[in-house]
Amino acid sequence: FDAKKKRKVAEIYQALNSDPIDVAALRRMAISEGGLLTDEIRCKVWPKLLSVNTDDLPPLPGKELREDNKDYQQVLLDVRRSLRRFPPGMPDEQREGLQEELIDIILHVLKRNPQLHYYQGYHDIVVTFLLVVGDRLATALVEKLSTHHLRDFMDPTMDNTKHILNYLMPIIDQVNPEVHDFMQSAEVGTIFALSWLITWFGHVLSDFRHVVRLYDFFLACHPLMPIYFAAVIVLYREQEVLDCECDMASVHHLLSQIPQDLPYETLISRAGDLFVQFPPSELAREAAQQQAERTAASTFKDFELASVQQRPDTVLRQRFRERLRGEERTKSILTKPRTNRFVKLAVMGLTVALGAAALAVVKSALEWAPKFELQIFP
Repeated sequence: FDAKKKRKVAEIYQALNSDPIDVAALRRMAISEGGLLTDEIRCKVWPKLLSVNTDDLPPLPGKELREDNKDYQQVLLDVRRSLRRFPPGMPDEQREGLQEELIDIILHVLKRNPQLHYYQGYHDIVVTFLLVVGDRLATALVEKLSTHHLRDFMDPTMDNTKHILNYLMPIIDQVNPEVHDFMQSAEVGTIFALSWLITWFGHVLSDFRHVVRLYDFFLACHPLMPIYFAAVIVLYREQEVLDCECDMASVHHLLSQIPQDLPYETLISRAGDLFVQFPPSELAREAAQQQAERTAASTFKDFELASVQQRPDTVLRQRFRERLRGEERTKSILTKPRTNRFVKLAVMGLTVALGAAALAVVKSALEWAPKFELQIFP
């Protein structure tokens, strides 16, 4: 650990040892460069980000869950196919034991929450938690995540998942209309990003370090942040996209093959910037292919936190200011001549509303965790 990382570790433990625990600071640490750094720290911080009480964990699931369970056979098939999600070189016996635990965690969450429906790819998220925090804590974290961030993916139909995917193209259009129009002409749609979204990129990234870094980021943010991250990946590959044959098969093939050497910290920072510039409420009209009230993410009020938080957070706003100044000088791709929105932002500065949107990114779960079931879902 270099000096910078040591300082960050000290700040994280200071926030953990505060009374009350400084969850807002933990979110800043999870978002900022390097994320939470180690799995040991994640074991302590991830429960705080999800408002899970580690002193009152449920007992370990039992094997009786497998009897007459409608999802068991599909879960078993998916888990058996998940060999590459385990560390290379792990002894077979250890991996097989973890796979059994993975099955039990999934069945336990589904049995306790009959309103949730299993989907293929869910196990890719669960295995990440299992490998980082162990089976008992993973069970509690996954249950909370499934009834909050992942709730829309676990409906009987894919309608809400499709609705969330519908945010992808409006984000791209705001930033780079040329790429947006090319993809529209190719009629590629958004299905290439489905596995990214519903597995939080766990299924498509081969390096586990990158997966858990993204989980740090997503756990600290608004439920729609994974779709913003998907957008910045497409935007990062702008030239590859525009050089591609303008047909559905070619563009879909290109975008389906996600590069493994992405500049993750840069893209995380950019995703946060785009959320601040173009919050979900501004994109909802374009994305609305169904009634907005049906999804957890679209009912999240971007600016609600302005009236309930006393200390505005500065992490994403500072990054946004710095990038705004730099990109004005270099006439970066983020400028959208068609709407001149970026120039308007430069003139207006960071308004109260924009500050509230940035605050929503950093502290979203802090506010909606205790109120989620009452305010978000019918």
